[in-house]
Amino acid sequence: MNGTSPATRSKRKLEIFSDEERPQKQLRPINGKISPGDNTPEIHTIGRSLEAAEDDYDHDLAAFYQPQPADTAEWQATVEKVISNVVSIRFCQTCAFDTDPALTSEATGFVVDADQGYILTNRHVVGSGPFWGYVVFDNHEEVDCFPVYRDPVHDFGILRFDPKAIKYMPVSALTLRPDLAKVGIEIRVVGNDAGEKLSILSGVISRLDRNAPEYGEGYSDFNTCYYQANAAASGGSSGSPVVNIDGFAIALQAGGRSDGASTDYFLPLDRPLRALKCIQQGKPVERGSIQCQFLMKPFDECRRLGLTPQWEAAVRKQFPKETNMLVAEIVLPEGPSHNNIEEGDVLLKVNGELLTQFIRLDDILDSSVGRSVRLTLQRGGEDIEVEVPVGDLHKITPDRFVSVAGASFHSLSYQQARLYGIACKGVFVCESTGSFRFESADNGWMIQSVDQKKTPDLDTFIEVMKHIPDKKRVVVTYKHLRDLHTLNTSIINVDRHWSTKMRLAVRNDTSGLWDFKDLADALPPIPPVRRKGAFIHLENTSHPAVADLVRSFVHVSCTMPVKLDGFPRNRKWGMGLVIDAEQGLVVISRAIVPYDLCDIWITIADSIVVEGKVVFLHPLQNYAIVKYDPSLVDAPVLGAKLGNETITQGASTTFIGYNRSGRIVHAATTVTEMTAVAIPANSGAPRYRATNVDAITVDTSLSGQCGSGVLVDKSGTVQALWLTYLGERSPHGSRDEEYHLGLATPTLLPVVAQIRNGQVPKLRMLSMEFRSIHMSQARVMGVSEEMISRVSEVNKYNHQLFMVSKRTFERGDQPQVLLEGDIILTLNGNMITKVSQFDVMYSHEVLDAVIVRDCQQMELQVPTVSADDIETDRAISFCGAILHAPHHAVRQQISKLHSEVYVSARTRGSPAYQYGLAPTNFITHINGKPTPDLNTFLDAVTKIPDNTYFRIKAITFDNVPWVITMKKNEHYFPTMEWIKDSSETCGWKRITYEGDGKPVEGEPTEGLLPVTAEDNGEMDVLEEV
Repeated sequence: MNGTSPATRSKRKLEIFSDEERPQKQLRPINGKISPGDNTPEIHTIGRSLEAAEDDYDHDLAAFYQPQPADTAEWQATVEKVISNVVSIRFCQTCAFDTDPALTSEATGFVVDADQGYILTNRHVVGSGPFWGYVVFDNHEEVDCFPVYRDPVHDFGILRFDPKAIKYMPVSALTLRPDLAKVGIEIRVVGNDAGEKLSILSGVISRLDRNAPEYGEGYSDFNTCYYQANAAASGGSSGSPVVNIDGFAIALQAGGRSDGASTDYFLPLDRPLRALKCIQQGKPVERGSIQCQFLMKPFDECRRLGLTPQWEAAVRKQFPKETNMLVAEIVLPEGPSHNNIEEGDVLLKVNGELLTQFIRLDDILDSSVGRSVRLTLQRGGEDIEVEVPVGDLHKITPDRFVSVAGASFHSLSYQQARLYGIACKGVFVCESTGSFRFESADNGWMIQSVDQKKTPDLDTFIEVMKHIPDKKRVVVTYKHLRDLHTLNTSIINVDRHWSTKMRLAVRNDTSGLWDFKDLADALPPIPPVRRKGAFIHLENTSHPAVADLVRSFVHVSCTMPVKLDGFPRNRKWGMGLVIDAEQGLVVISRAIVPYDLCDIWITIADSIVVEGKVVFLHPLQNYAIVKYDPSLVDAPVLGAKLGNETITQGASTTFIGYNRSGRIVHAATTVTEMTAVAIPANSGAPRYRATNVDAITVDTSLSGQCGSGVLVDKSGTVQALWLTYLGERSPHGSRDEEYHLGLATPTLLPVVAQIRNGQVPKLRMLSMEFRSIHMSQARVMGVSEEMISRVSEVNKYNHQLFMVSKRTFERGDQPQVLLEGDIILTLNGNMITKVSQFDVMYSHEVLDAVIVRDCQQMELQVPTVSADDIETDRAISFCGAILHAPHHAVRQQISKLHSEVYVSARTRGSPAYQYGLAPTNFITHINGKPTPDLNTFLDAVTKIPDNTYFRIKAITFDNVPWVITMKKNEHYFPTMEWIKDSSETCGWKRITYEGDGKPVEGEPTEGLLPVTAEDNGEMDVLEEV
């Protein structure tokens, strides 16, 4: 495979109308202020594929404000009575599970039992996985709620709340009367208008016999009829009651069209009423299934399928108002109906009873779990009688998932099996992250085997994973539900050090939570052994020494378990250059290795895989140096010779690079330009950005295809590294720009020399950015004619000077000697006409500078600042947000730090996401107490009791202060801390803060995976076979 997702190909029959859409669960940043270009873009609405474009929102909102006829006094009285029963549901589906993604949203429900506190809403609101939320009544009283039932198939679920918590209004319930739904009756849909206020929409029921609408590849109802009306409900109305003029609930709002037609689809209340009665009586809600999907089809179509006139006459006689019969549409392989029912069979009788409606079929199946039913079918005009065992629908609906190696898995659900017409079995990857992040984050992968062991079910998969040591490279085979013809094979590194716990989560319908249980401790890694390898030969090069450089290239893969510093991806790869084979030193782009909380794997000679560690990260020049153990490598690795002379414009050179497929390519070329890097800043997502360094471009199309490589002369000396530079986020989407440019090798030599000598480079730097100006500009800005003449003498090829374009905010009392707009003439007596001449700053604490400011030439003593503490060495995970001190990229772009508590990322479905705490925000206060740094922040939040509200005062990147309230959730989002610690094997240690705020080393005993970002654009795929 080429790293692209398989084309969408669903096995189920397409609906006649392709624009049907469930009314969208409406997400909005409650009380929220979000800086432009949010690191984690909002999912604004849930619809066709559980994710709709933002521009749909305006269209749907307009539908809510269609002119409504004035209600009669009778209707007004009815609506007033109904309103007190309707609630707004604000909730999080805290992780991806089955067909549902992790999300934060709002919907509607209504009270159906005021004494016990039961609320009826949609199943696509309650979701199939972990749920966390609360309801708001009409008088704006709020109370927590939790699921007690979600139907495996039909679009309804039941939440529970504590009625005693409602103090200021009487709680009453709507009576469910499914028998009152009739064609032609007038109805009202009472619900939420995009979560903002109550909406009352009128309509008339036009049909009682349409098939359940299909919603693409997400959750869809089936094996039931739906009602149709012209109410035009929209965002946030999911779960609204459909009431008649007497104030009885006769249906449940569940779907609608989004193409402008005022058409809504309602779920009949027969099955919700039965489930409610079972729950009220403390009985289990039994649900039967024969794993066959039926559709209602009209008599004319049934005749074409073989329905005989005799049977048609019998059906019409017994059901004179019916125009449809039930026809088998999908029969799941290996299910109870397999080899008994065939697609296209017309259902006549069940247990001898003539039957045409789903409601009666459901009745019979639900009361026959564990027994068999006798079906009479017509197949091509012949009568067929079969005995079909009725299975337990709940047993083929997953209620547990296991998290291991950074990913989550559960058994394939009946929903997914029916969607793709496959057997209801196998291991489904519901959170394709960590070690099991395949070609994309797209869910739908089915694990076939791990480490050469078949994994036909979840229990077998658990046993296999228990016995795999940390860091072991194993073969995984897997298929995608959209393309079961293709068996994919990849080799993964199993992570049991960042994700040490193997944890099982099981749904608890009594508490409404998912209970976590540790399954197995991580096995220690197997000690690595020395491996042998041989390099390929490069043909048709300009000189044999150039061909030898193949022995200096290694493949570097970097995986980041936590998102820090605004970096947009969690896995990157590129080609590194070995600069010292004896010590195992490799130089690589910082767009590949952005920080050292990561796993690095280095592949040598396409044969030997060794672990790497970060040795050095350059603060400005876009390169990192990593180290591997050379004693593990039995291959003729060659340390590249780095040139000490700067390559010049127009010089001939050989380009050797690695394209996107990881294949080596080369060409003779010339240097076209050497200019200062000018990557645009991005206030919406500040991340590492190269500054104050020269970039090289060359005259070959290969340069744009290759993110890694070198420029080399005929003697084999490397003149420049070819690196990937991470750029800005595209303003028109979530794609991150990347630039491919050269970095002259002389700039590396001082740092490389220190590292080779066992020293840790202690760099100094000027905390500002410079940009070039032409002499015409310099003259206007006050540079003397003498200095302009000197520029032309010093640099005959490029007449330029440099101006301070942006100061980096520095902590402490650092004096601001240089100001924005100052023009640098000399540093330590040397005329500055090239960016590379600023490298003098790296080794001096004070620089003697001659500058021009406000047309005045002056001499200054300019102090440099230490670069030792520039990298992030501590991070906190709190309520689904990742926080750390503002990293260098933030300080490069901001004029004032409001706090040392900076929001770097957040998890979908978390409190941070629900309440609108966005990346690029600074947290300044918790419950009115200042939080100037991470210590005071931790001290404040660890004292907050679980499941209680607290106040956050924050300031956006654009200096806008705002306050939100947020509810703490330790069960799914425990407070954790990552601290850099060289004594730890991984280089970092973790501390968990228990419910009482007590710090405990290690991972928490409960909680979800810290999935903090969606990858954008192209990314590394796993090693494929």
